[in-house]
Amino acid sequence: MVRLKAGREAQPSASIIDSQSVKTTEQGGIRGYDAGKKVKGRKRHILVDTLGLLLSVVVHPADIQDRDGARLLPATIVGHFSRLLVIWGDGGYAGQLVEWVTRTFGPAPRLEIVPKLEGQHEFTVLRWRWIVERTFGWLGRYRRLSKDYERLPETGENWIRVAMTSVMLRRLAHI
Repeated sequence: MVRLKAGREAQPSASIIDSQSVKTTEQGGIRGYDAGKKVKGRKRHILVDTLGLLLSVVVHPADIQDRDGARLLPATIVGHFSRLLVIWGDGGYAGQLVEWVTRTFGPAPRLEIVPKLEGQHEFTVLRWRWIVERTFGWLGRYRRLSKDYERLPETGENWIRVAMTSVMLRRLAHI
């Protein structure tokens, strides 16, 4: 309904993928250490459309690399988004994942890497990539998502869905 209200087709033809590492609490459950971000906890992979609306989410230990954790996401969208043609991602998804997506799904959806600008050393807004970062910002407004307080990763996934449902309801209600 949100997509239709925005003048878009009901199903997206493009999406953006990214991950976010978050700390966990003493609650227990699976966790790992993301050496790149220096975070002990879990990693949230999300797939959003070009409006920033959540299409899929997977939570797993933070020690799993982006290109390996991202393999869990497409399995959750197969058969649900028939118009999906392209998935944009950052350099963390380059390499074997691009080939794996092509082997697994054929010509569509294809994974395209949005490279950093040449000589980029500080934050710069990149085409398409800012959309998923904005979605993480929206989710960050929900205190329950400031850390991963859950024992089970599936519960964390559901809290992200609840937060996104709230975002979409606000858009529909013009609040």
